[in-house]
Amino acid sequence: MKKNSIFQHLFIDYYSATPKYLQLANTIIKSIEDGKIKKDEILPSINELSFEFEISRDTAEKGYKHLKNIGILGSVPGKGYFVKNIAVKKQLKIFLLFNKLSPHKKIIYDAFVGAIGDLALIDFYIYNNDLDFFKRLIQDKQNDYTHYVIIPHFLEGGENAYETINTIPKEKLILLDKLVNQVTGKYGAVYENFEKDLYNALEQALPQLSKYHTIKIIVPAYTYHPVEIIKGFKKFCQQYAFGYKVVHNIANEPIKEGEAYINLMEDDLVMLIEKILATKMVVGKHVGVISYNETPL
Repeated sequence: MKKNSIFQHLFIDYYSATPKYLQLANTIIKSIEDGKIKKDEILPSINELSFEFEISRDTAEKGYKHLKNIGILGSVPGKGYFVKNIAVKKQLKIFLLFNKLSPHKKIIYDAFVGAIGDLALIDFYIYNNDLDFFKRLIQDKQNDYTHYVIIPHFLEGGENAYETINTIPKEKLILLDKLVNQVTGKYGAVYENFEKDLYNALEQALPQLSKYHTIKIIVPAYTYHPVEIIKGFKKFCQQYAFGYKVVHNIANEPIKEGEAYINLMEDDLVMLIEKILATKMVVGKHVGVISYNETPL
């Protein structure tokens, strides 16, 4: 096999959130596993990789050094890198798909990647709560991974997401954060019951909330949050006879004594505190504030 012909077996996805040096390493490993790159074969030079994939020389070199560190590649001064070992153990490869990368999701990502460590390769994608983009990503990557780990939250059309998710073999599927109705078969899941959890949390805070007559939840119109959060909020307020309101723009909402606010977004929390400080009211006495995702400010 001529050196340049190796490029037809290598692929970098410029839309992936996975660092390009890892993508380079992963695609070389896959080509070795598939028998498309042979033992002792000389690989393209750093300059050739940089030119072909439009990546920096540092990125190309980092990918090669990663493979050298795990014993797959060797190098000879003046000749470059070559395949040292083709006895590559079948690598677990995870398709990790998040709806967005918020501070809360970054905590999940960091914990997941930290727990997996070197046990598997991880390709990370974000679909921005867009069902069409979600479908396209899964369809394009249908046969490329040993496991598919998905957080399924959508701005629109989420009721049809099960159709795409059901195309994934269930032994490969793990759902995170939320279950999806009509996904069939035996699959893994780690999820939150948003409705029940919010209801229970507010119930535990009932002694503190009893000093307020109205509870407002701030749900920005420009972002996504599970509808189950709103259901749990309304259920609690109705059960315990609180006045309630869903606020989509805190900037236009007057702050009144005797009200408590549930905040979902850090930006809104900053604005809420600023609006309260502009009055003579005291948080915890005249006005209540609950942060849904605790974020240090």
